[in-house]
Amino acid sequence: MRVNVTVNGRAQEVDDVWEGESLLYVLRERMGLPGSKNACEQGECGSCTVRLDGVPVCSCLVAAGQAEGREVITVEGLAEYTGHGGESGELSPIQQAFIDAGAIQCGFCTPGLLVAADEMLERNPSPSDADIREALSGNLCRCTGYEKILDAVRLAAARQGEAV
Repeated sequence: MRVNVTVNGRAQEVDDVWEGESLLYVLRERMGLPGSKNACEQGECGSCTVRLDGVPVCSCLVAAGQAEGREVITVEGLAEYTGHGGESGELSPIQQAFIDAGAIQCGFCTPGLLVAADEMLERNPSPSDADIREALSGNLCRCTGYEKILDAVRLAAARQGEAV
């Protein structure tokens, strides 16, 4: 089957997608967007989180055909989607905050955490710690105690508040 989907603001057409093929596989293997990670393949770890029509989803659980006619934002698209990337190469605020707060270790969980945190900050620019924990609850990190990740989201929220 052919799937027409908008990925990171660009119309894409993918041919020969089989019925059971996941959106994660199509993004990584057919579109060359390796940012979303393939870890558990059961929707438990959040490493493959993308936004589908604005909502964070585990792309390993979404059949590629379900994305037909819809919009997908991956970690690669965060900077462009938020108006910070493109040709300049500038990172989105949440991406920069993760770097500045030292919230990246092995990096495997980072793409899913970034996508989930970006969505939460868009929806709730002044989150409480409970809000942050809830938004990131579907994302597992095996390297940290999560404190630097929480610090990064707090930092991004504070910077976002200063920019307004």
